[in-house]
Amino acid sequence: MIKEKTNTTLTFEDFKTEVLSDYKIAITSRECSLLGRREVLTGKAKFGIFGDGKEVPQLAMAKSFKNGDFRSGYYRDQTFMMAIGQLTVQQFFAGLYGNTNIEQEPMSAGRQMGGHFATHSLNEDGSWKDLTKQKNSSADISPTAGQMPRLLGLAQASKIYRKVSGITKKSNFSVDGNEVAWGTIGNASTSEGLFFETINAAGVLQVPLIISVWDDDYGISVHAKHQTTKENISEILKGYQKETNTNGIEILKVKGWDYSELIATYEKASGIAREKHVPVLIHVDELTQPQGHSSSGSHERYKDADRLAWEKDYDCIRQMKLWMVAIDIASSEELAEIDSNAKKEVLEAKKAAWRQFIDPIVAEQKELVTLLEKVASSSNNKESITKISATLNHIKDPLRKEILVAARKTLRLVLNESGKAELSNWITSYTKNGQERFSSHLYSHSDMNVNTVNQVLPKYTNSAKEDTDGRMILRDNFDAIFTKYPEALIFGEDSGNIGDVNQGLEGMQEKYGELRVADVGIREATIIGQGIGMALRGLRPIAEIQYLDYLLYAIQIISDDLATLQYRTGGRQKAPLIIRTRGHRLEGIWHSGSPMGMIINAVRGIHVLVPRNMTKAAGFYNSLLECDEPALVIECLNGYRLKEKMPLNYGEFKTPIGVVETMKEGTDITLVSYGSTLRLVEQAAQELQQVGIDCEVIDIQSLLPFDINHDLVKSIIKTNRLLVIDEDVPGGASAYILQQIIEQQGGYNHLDSKPQTLTAKAHRPSYGTDGDYFSKPSIEDIFEKVYTMMNEVNPSKYPSLY
Repeated sequence: MIKEKTNTTLTFEDFKTEVLSDYKIAITSRECSLLGRREVLTGKAKFGIFGDGKEVPQLAMAKSFKNGDFRSGYYRDQTFMMAIGQLTVQQFFAGLYGNTNIEQEPMSAGRQMGGHFATHSLNEDGSWKDLTKQKNSSADISPTAGQMPRLLGLAQASKIYRKVSGITKKSNFSVDGNEVAWGTIGNASTSEGLFFETINAAGVLQVPLIISVWDDDYGISVHAKHQTTKENISEILKGYQKETNTNGIEILKVKGWDYSELIATYEKASGIAREKHVPVLIHVDELTQPQGHSSSGSHERYKDADRLAWEKDYDCIRQMKLWMVAIDIASSEELAEIDSNAKKEVLEAKKAAWRQFIDPIVAEQKELVTLLEKVASSSNNKESITKISATLNHIKDPLRKEILVAARKTLRLVLNESGKAELSNWITSYTKNGQERFSSHLYSHSDMNVNTVNQVLPKYTNSAKEDTDGRMILRDNFDAIFTKYPEALIFGEDSGNIGDVNQGLEGMQEKYGELRVADVGIREATIIGQGIGMALRGLRPIAEIQYLDYLLYAIQIISDDLATLQYRTGGRQKAPLIIRTRGHRLEGIWHSGSPMGMIINAVRGIHVLVPRNMTKAAGFYNSLLECDEPALVIECLNGYRLKEKMPLNYGEFKTPIGVVETMKEGTDITLVSYGSTLRLVEQAAQELQQVGIDCEVIDIQSLLPFDINHDLVKSIIKTNRLLVIDEDVPGGASAYILQQIIEQQGGYNHLDSKPQTLTAKAHRPSYGTDGDYFSKPSIEDIFEKVYTMMNEVNPSKYPSLY
């Protein structure tokens, strides 16, 4: 058996050494789980979710995991991360405590609960590391099966690097596409649609992807009989099995406690995926979960005595011990010594991690106590301040919250005293440092962030006329992009063969090939996942969602994964995905496309751009490809056939991000809008001019970021009135725009009239031209709204309309 399951070049002593090393990792990981749960129960950690029971199969997976490979995993993979050398015991506990020092807690700088793992793809300045020289893990998220769409893209990147010419210079991302993307998921989470969508897409695309299903028969407290048809995920996936001359996936099954068989299974899977680019699913069953789902409950509540007894017998570490003793790798006494040493090492590492976490906070506690004593000495409220100081000083393991609360409560007591200035400065500095610890890197801090891109105007001939369809400007600009950036590619429903539904990609697939301009199935979540994964590996994908309303299928992945990536890794991973879609003003419920309030409040961390025409849209694509941040570009559905001037400098002109544009200057009122609605605003402004109302019309262009130069408040200073026109529901994007102008920019101070909004109705627009007219703001609605606002100012000059 030894010869069959191991590399034949190894001697028995080498094999023994390797197995014992694996065992030490497994028992160390188990001790981390056991001690970690106790840390939660004693209150030092807030919550714990651990990988106990999954140690041995993760050791096997780690053996086949190579430099350049990527993991997209489940929050129980601590043994795997230890086995590939990307997680130490001290780092494990630093994550459990929420240590915000990224050097001490490199997984997320304390921003995610323990069990969520990541490696650093970026240097501190945001530049790429050589990903081919390290073992990589994309940053975990908690939402079940949410790691699956990203896994698809991580695997597809290998296919692109292997088969698309012109990007071989990207040697720090791939070596001939030989990298495998490894996914892990709990058996219960395979019930999620995201899992099935990914399996289907992987079978179609034929990419080097291996999914391990950790099957311990339960999903929290719910048995597999309530989760999975036939209680067996590999059984119900048999229809996906790859056969001769078909696509599909390979399906392997192995017991989670059988060390030697697990190694053989993972070696086989790795060979299939790495060499043939065929996806593989490994169903690892008969696993256990010794401590239950998490620290929030006990599994004794939902497992019967027989199940608990079986789990004790078939615990993977116990079975590994029995196997090692049976084939004379080690005696029971030798293994007991390893166990004892592991306990000591884990305990010492836990103590060191706690001291690393708590000592800086204790130092901050002492610093404030000293300052409060100083403030108290000259205060009329000495007794109250001394009490606050003493209470803070007696906290054994303080939180930063408790320190700052004490300082802020004291500040109220010294408002008119000499100690106020020093205390106020201390609070300001402490709060700023706290915000850096807990709020940095929502957006890129690198020298490729969107603020570094300067505007480049389109160039035209002197005789240029507005006689070119907007879709042709997009098409020709995409042509320039694909020539300029060999790592750029686009994919979506109808994007390839027919050149997208509006012909903005006409002829591009024929010119650049089916891998760079690709059709995909109707599966929005994994379209986004493809983009995230490929962007994580240095490609520049443009993922097309056919209509803005369909974005809702993928909003969870966009919000939970893409939008949080830089933030949840403390700036150590990035995925500069561009999402292309189209919306606004088509006549009907499902393609009218204006759920902007929902989008902008779900995707903070992603830029949301709303160009009014295709030249502006093309300029945004050109800008974004010089940046390292993700963005959503929403093209106007009714703008593809509208006429625009043909630029000369395709691929070069750039629309600035976060900068508004004044379309018409005026003195009476500021009208603010974006996208298709802007054309109605411009027409209404012309008609209002005829009755003596001079409107200033401003195109927002970018909702996230919003008016970084504060040009809108400058307009209000001139006009003293504001109307926001938007085709979202009442209180949607218009509420956000008002908050930005009135509160953030201080516009309230310059208004002579109540700021108002004009939005669509609270429902989706009804079908047809009349449905659109009665559902969304019309030219007449805008005219009458502005006129009524001016009537309030000067009723004699502007008599009531009704």
